[in-house]
Amino acid sequence: MEMLTTVRVPLQGPYDLRELALMGFGHREEKSFDGVMRLGFCLDGHGESQVGVAVTQRGPALLIRIEDHAGTADDVEAVVRQTLRVVSADHDARPYAALCRADPFLAPVFETAPGFRPSNFYSPYEAAVWSIVSARRSRGQGIVLRRRLAETFGSVLTVAGQRVPVVPTPAQLLAVDQVPGLPADRIPRLHAIAAAAKRGALDVNRLTAMEPAEAMQELQQLPGIGPFYSSLIMVRACGLTDLLAAEPQVLEQLRTIYGRSLDAAELEQLAEAWRPWRTWVLVMLRALGGRLGVREVADARR
Repeated sequence: MEMLTTVRVPLQGPYDLRELALMGFGHREEKSFDGVMRLGFCLDGHGESQVGVAVTQRGPALLIRIEDHAGTADDVEAVVRQTLRVVSADHDARPYAALCRADPFLAPVFETAPGFRPSNFYSPYEAAVWSIVSARRSRGQGIVLRRRLAETFGSVLTVAGQRVPVVPTPAQLLAVDQVPGLPADRIPRLHAIAAAAKRGALDVNRLTAMEPAEAMQELQQLPGIGPFYSSLIMVRACGLTDLLAAEPQVLEQLRTIYGRSLDAAELEQLAEAWRPWRTWVLVMLRALGGRLGVREVADARR
């Protein structure tokens, strides 16, 4: 389809799109980067439009190019806003960079890739769908099932010359009665997520306006969404920078560095110095910590 529009967005603070594209998170598992990060998602709000977006970096700016769509996708501002949230370019990261460089524990990890920022799920709705299809299976298996769901019941858009499967809109998801390889008991759970999205319960602005604990408690009322997945939705789909929720990989790295396990209270105390960037810091430790020898990080901490 003919390109709809291109928007240039200045970046604030260090940024490296390649780091985000190759992060390996959720359904994304790119092994190489040709300069374009290809996105395909259900648009925030009613969720019944699907858009394909090509993101490229030109020095201190991102070019967001809307290349394909299914349904009505004429709200360019909404597409750009959602894209920036997905690629964590919706914040001035200069204070974050200053914090990391001033912290002897974080600095050596940060300097391995100063332009790294978290890559997020497209929306709370899509994070919830991922939670159901990937539960109790490897991420690779979850990726296969998500692609199957998208190609069969959603849309396949063309972005920068490549096919990008987009998960079904809430209305499309309600019509799904089976997905090969997905247990039958997951279908009612997907329907419940679709219904919640249609009534606005998964709207990103609504969730971020709530206290995180309250939002996560409400999300857990959805079948198949427990404490872990409610945290995943809030931390990695809403674009928050300061919600403290350590993933197991982060806790393991901290255990290795400190020589012992840290309980929740100790982690909270350690992370107090990282406000208001605790989410970004923990994601950075998970994604980049392995690039630096444990001894080198531990020595820097001393």
